[in-house]
Amino acid sequence: MEDLRFAVVGIGATGTVLAAALLTGYPETILVDSRPVPGKTLTEEGIHVAGAMSYDVPVRHYFSRIADLKDHLPQVILIATKTFHLDTVLNGLEEIAGRDTIFVSTQNGLGPEDMIAEQFGADAAFRMSLNFGATLDDTGKAEVNFFNRPNHLGGLSDRNRELGSRVAHVLTDVGLDTEYVDDIRLYVWKKMIMKGTMASICAVTGRTIKEAMEFPPTREIAEACFKEALAVAEAMGYYLGEDYMEQVMAYLNKVGMHRDSMCYDMDNKKPTEIDFLGGKIVEYGRQKGIPTPFYVTMTNLVRAMEATYAKT
Repeated sequence: MEDLRFAVVGIGATGTVLAAALLTGYPETILVDSRPVPGKTLTEEGIHVAGAMSYDVPVRHYFSRIADLKDHLPQVILIATKTFHLDTVLNGLEEIAGRDTIFVSTQNGLGPEDMIAEQFGADAAFRMSLNFGATLDDTGKAEVNFFNRPNHLGGLSDRNRELGSRVAHVLTDVGLDTEYVDDIRLYVWKKMIMKGTMASICAVTGRTIKEAMEFPPTREIAEACFKEALAVAEAMGYYLGEDYMEQVMAYLNKVGMHRDSMCYDMDNKKPTEIDFLGGKIVEYGRQKGIPTPFYVTMTNLVRAMEATYAKT
């Protein structure tokens, strides 16, 4: 059976780890990021990942333009950019997509897979719910702070189930244990309720996840946000079970002193992914008539802070 051809678009912390893993088994994997200087560093020095996963791999192919993929025709394109770049990325990919190309959103938030389906059709749209957390120490140097195995992968159509299962097997073989699931949105909701709740709390207060959960005032906010998000999820057709909160606490205890990526966005005065996290919970809540006052407050606080430094 012919090997799959991979490309990873977006070489931040998550993309660096995904690329490093794929390069161990698929050295022709193509990396795409809009920053040319990091590309030179990657091709000269390779990728180094430490922590809960470890990789040291060379990089053969790095492009700073999505259009450069056209001559290489990757079959599987993993999208690891920030969600607010997704419109631009998808428009660029439209020029190079082949009939059999599939797109895997590995991003944070609710809804990016729907944007892929709108542009390329449900058969081409896949979503991956990642259960590891990574930080980028420098170009090509990442640390994996935790990995609660496995990751989950699924498509929006049954027609590409066989190919999706192959991708999951490939990722597992290169150390990114991944399970193919029938209803990927269920797993996205399970993960994004945690992410959507803790990201804004940590970003606004500057606390790690562990610190936020151990400090009674922020824990009280988190518990109220969880209740709101669970009500919204159920209204959207996803009942996560009576033991979901126990699963949440066990997961967050493993995460420990990890700083959410939104904290780094705030630190570096960059745009955040709040619109795809807390913003989506608020949006879906309004659609379904579910009040989300805690989520509205935390989401708008992040937006207000972001707007303040965006002016400077």
